[in-house]
Amino acid sequence: MTTPAPTVWPAVRADDAPALIRFLVDVLGFEETLVVRDGALVVHAELAWPPGGGVMLGSARDDGHWPVDAGVTGAYLVTDDVAAVWDRVQAAGVEVLRPLADVPYGGKEFSVRDPEGNSWSVGDYRGHPRS
Repeated sequence: MTTPAPTVWPAVRADDAPALIRFLVDVLGFEETLVVRDGALVVHAELAWPPGGGVMLGSARDDGHWPVDAGVTGAYLVTDDVAAVWDRVQAAGVEVLRPLADVPYGGKEFSVRDPEGNSWSVGDYRGHPRS
């Protein structure tokens, strides 16, 4: 089965975009699909979330195009293997905002903060069924 292309992209700016890319790939499990650089500046990056979707990110800069501050975004990542991501988070010593636990609306999830200050929740809840 081919994973569908994302149609909603959470997007973040980062003071240290290369370090954030490494965190998202090495710790949370994203796949690096595109990184466009201009010297040390990450102009645009796309990281795929293996079960579907992805994030875009770039270096924080005042380019007049998109005034978003670094470290102010949050996103929820759905995975069928919450425990594997939790194990990587624990091994990396990441700041945990909410430990792995059952949630009242179904499933298990946890929340962490990345090195830029963004919040990431990871769980197996796929959202309420649509009619």
